[in-house]
Amino acid sequence: MKHLLHFLKRIHEYSGKILYINLICMMLIGFLESASIFLLIPLISITGIIDFSTTEIPILRWITDLFIGIPETMSLIIILGIYVLLMVGQSIFKRQQSILGVKIQQGFIRHLRDDTYKSLLHANWGFYLKKRKSDIINIMSNETFHVSAGINLFLQFLSSIIFTLIQIGVAFYLSYKLTSFILFFGLILIIFSRKFINKSQSFGKESYELSQTYMAGMTDHFNGMKDIKSNSLEESHMNWFFSLSEKMEQNRIKLTTVNITSQMIFKVVSALLIAVFVFLSIKMFMSQPAQLMLIMVIFSRLWPRFTSIQSMLEQLGATLPSFKALIDLQNECIEAKEINDTDIQTSKAIQITSGISCHNVFFKYKQNEDTYALENITVHIPANRMTAIVGRSGAGKSTLIDILTGLNKPDLGEVTIDHIPLKREHLLSLRKSISYIPQDPFLFNTTIRENLKILDPEASDASLFEALEFAAADFVKLLPEGLDTLIGDRGIRLSGGERQRLVLARAILRKPSILVLDEATSALDTENEVKIQKAIEKLKGTMTIIVIAHRLSTIRNADQVLVMDRGQIIQVGGYNKLARDKKGMFSNLLGNQLKSSI
Repeated sequence: MKHLLHFLKRIHEYSGKILYINLICMMLIGFLESASIFLLIPLISITGIIDFSTTEIPILRWITDLFIGIPETMSLIIILGIYVLLMVGQSIFKRQQSILGVKIQQGFIRHLRDDTYKSLLHANWGFYLKKRKSDIINIMSNETFHVSAGINLFLQFLSSIIFTLIQIGVAFYLSYKLTSFILFFGLILIIFSRKFINKSQSFGKESYELSQTYMAGMTDHFNGMKDIKSNSLEESHMNWFFSLSEKMEQNRIKLTTVNITSQMIFKVVSALLIAVFVFLSIKMFMSQPAQLMLIMVIFSRLWPRFTSIQSMLEQLGATLPSFKALIDLQNECIEAKEINDTDIQTSKAIQITSGISCHNVFFKYKQNEDTYALENITVHIPANRMTAIVGRSGAGKSTLIDILTGLNKPDLGEVTIDHIPLKREHLLSLRKSISYIPQDPFLFNTTIRENLKILDPEASDASLFEALEFAAADFVKLLPEGLDTLIGDRGIRLSGGERQRLVLARAILRKPSILVLDEATSALDTENEVKIQKAIEKLKGTMTIIVIAHRLSTIRNADQVLVMDRGQIIQVGGYNKLARDKKGMFSNLLGNQLKSSI
């Protein structure tokens, strides 16, 4: 329950006085509901069924005496009028309390979503290397919804507690013996319900894990739908889905069975308790008819409160895994935090004049690993020049880029920008100066215009077309809707070359100081590759260009080539110089590519 207490503290911090106003409304509703019970006294006295004037309870005699001497019809009108006023008042307070409850619930869950999303964006790249994307999406969608339902449930639970305490107070005033009897059995039942609460929590945890698996599977399947269709893998994926779907069905049935079983037991026990209660009231406590009738009315209202509290505790137990998942995600984000709000507000793009350097840099992805992904990297990348990084797959090329752009932090050594050490407070300024183009270009499922303006919302159409022309993306002008063309999920309605040129245009639109291309042309045909190469050539001398190259023929005009192998830089020099070194790896890589192209 510590996770629930954590959120209770957070709700209190967020809501402030609104929470107390909500509690006051709950108390007023409870008082008005209790007051309406006492209207039964004069109403029954008028009928002559029970005489309250001889009862030993002062308040019952006082209420009866108020209507002595008043005509029966007038008494009935007054009693019913007071009842209507009480119900109107209760309805008004109930409305206000419900609205405040919704404001607290929805406002707090929005606050949690915003806070969690901001924490996710402020977390470092290492955090995302360890987490599955689908797990984060699942928590931000399904589990956040469960937390919202849990908060609503908790507010209802709080309301039931307050109403129950008020009803207990009234019942104690009328008969502390009978009320103590009710409370004794009520507490026994709530203690007994711990078994059902623990079962609900266990099934809730299983439900969370199944939901996590479901989201991960759906993400992987739809991302790989082309492979599934091309390789006729539909049957194996259907079998996986059907199996998981059955487990989710059984989990929900088991959870519902636990809740229904506990409610059945409570109803059976309630029936037995009512019978015992009436017997003891008449035979042992010698209750008067007036007192017994009023106690029975209160009992009929009080006992369902216990069953309601027990049911809510079970439902809260089922939602606790979602609370824990959200808390754990927030804590992980806090541990991985690399930037603050002040950094976002104050950081500005920088212009590099000297270059970027690595000094004896070592890096490994897991601290318990013996092998470094990068080892003893010392290199200088000059400003406004083109540097190419080549090597076999797994040599550490992309890892080096991540170090240079501040996505990963060296375990040993340091990175400097214009001879100034790269520290946390410089990260955003550096990244605002960078345009990064990955091997698999990412585009949003919206128009070309909106995709381009992500980096510069104020860009005019003239600027957009200028960037498109520079990136050899003239095809946009030929589209029927031009810049307003919808390109589909991840730009699926465009060819690979068209997507890559759009991403390049977007990168150029930012007017970066550093342009990074991570094997950006490896998947393109020769014609599209040539177009992108010509666009990049135009940029030489205006910005620092860093290229991870798969095809070595595309980096002939690089000012500097870094050859990597097993996390180390083993060769540095110009293209022609490295090509002439027949004993070097670059010459071997180049020879192998020439052979494969023949």
